[in-house]
Amino acid sequence: MALQASVTPCLPFPIFRSSFVIRHSSFVIRHSSFVIRTFPPRHSPHPAAHSRVHRTADNSIDWQALREDFPILDQQVHGHPLIYFDNAATTHKPKSVLDALRHYYERDNANVHRGLHELSSRATEAYEGARSRVAEYIGAADAGEIVFTRGTTESINLVAHAWGGKFLRSGDVILLTEMEHHSNLVPWQLLAQRAGARLRFVPVLDDGTLALDQLDELLTPEVKLFAFTHVSNSLGTINPAADFCRKARNVGAVTLVDAAQSAGHMPVDVQEIGCDFLAFSGHKMGGPTGIGALYGRAEILESLPPWHGGGEMIVSVSLEKSSYKKPPHRFEAGTPNIAGAIGLAAAIDYLEGIGRAAIFEHDSRLARYALDRFAELPGMRVLGPAGERGAIVGFVMDAAHPHDLTTFADQRGLALRGGHHCNQPLMRRFGLPGTTRASFYFYNTTAEIDRMIDILRDATRFFGPK
Repeated sequence: MALQASVTPCLPFPIFRSSFVIRHSSFVIRHSSFVIRTFPPRHSPHPAAHSRVHRTADNSIDWQALREDFPILDQQVHGHPLIYFDNAATTHKPKSVLDALRHYYERDNANVHRGLHELSSRATEAYEGARSRVAEYIGAADAGEIVFTRGTTESINLVAHAWGGKFLRSGDVILLTEMEHHSNLVPWQLLAQRAGARLRFVPVLDDGTLALDQLDELLTPEVKLFAFTHVSNSLGTINPAADFCRKARNVGAVTLVDAAQSAGHMPVDVQEIGCDFLAFSGHKMGGPTGIGALYGRAEILESLPPWHGGGEMIVSVSLEKSSYKKPPHRFEAGTPNIAGAIGLAAAIDYLEGIGRAAIFEHDSRLARYALDRFAELPGMRVLGPAGERGAIVGFVMDAAHPHDLTTFADQRGLALRGGHHCNQPLMRRFGLPGTTRASFYFYNTTAEIDRMIDILRDATRFFGPK
């Protein structure tokens, strides 16, 4: 009978640092100085976490039937069927994710890593299994390259503090783009102020794409970090991440990819992209709120100091000093969002059951259809590229402010988002106070887009000259 042995991470006392776990499917042995615990092969925390893909008679994906997996979609808002086009802000959760969360809290709720009792062991297995699932999902070489965070924002701040605090010096340059979300701008502004570094920006063209012809002259040896969004949350622009990383590597710059709008919508592989860091949030891909992940190349993470202090991230503590664990636990002080990580793994299982290439194709089809329908509306300006884009369409109606328009839409059951979308510099670039944004996911339909166009046509009449 073959047994698989692995070191148990961070047991509570130094005596246990050499303790071990032997995994199998049938038994558990406990001793005061070691634990032999057996587990079946890594699996989702609850059987329902695996998605049952709905298919038609010809074996293609039944996108309409997938909506049945999302209970929240089956409701009326102000007397109208809900149409949810605010997916760039957050996505809805399939039943399998809700089941995984409920299963954890009902059956396995305990703190991870620190206990030798049964519930703690199960919680730890599920939590670390979720880390492995995230690593597989984005093509990381090892689960140790995945740090759990609260989301994209915290992931970027972690890099700004830990990497930036150690490596950035006065006179160094941080290269960003003019289309960055505030979460990929403000942390670098703060870092530049602390370090005496300078910010440099890749301009945005009128068509919503970046001025790629200027990239080579902007990427000089003074650039130590190039941080950029994979998909713009306001324009839908898809940036050539692998090309950006290759060019940055040629001048010795570290790269960070903001994958908040791409990780749940298209294939994302950190090895193919060639990035040093990549950040994303669970709630934008069918997972819970308050959980996200930072991918960091192992040798870079190993070189970084902690950015938060507390329990869990230490090896030993005296009154004068402390020593710290290896990544990723070095960066996860305190009790983590255990349920969130488990829910994120369940969301990944669900998405993989459909296939990210299929999701991207469906999302792209919705975006193209929406652009065609928007062209029928007078007094409407759509921002962003006319070609391939993410499932995001930002637009301006001559007759109405975005806030008024989104309120009008809400009264008819249509959830849009109006404002600057945490893109104030980008809005100023286009001379706008904000836009109205429709953003789609795989549970949306062309029929819903048709209904949106009808509502916008009504809004044009309502807000237009009388």
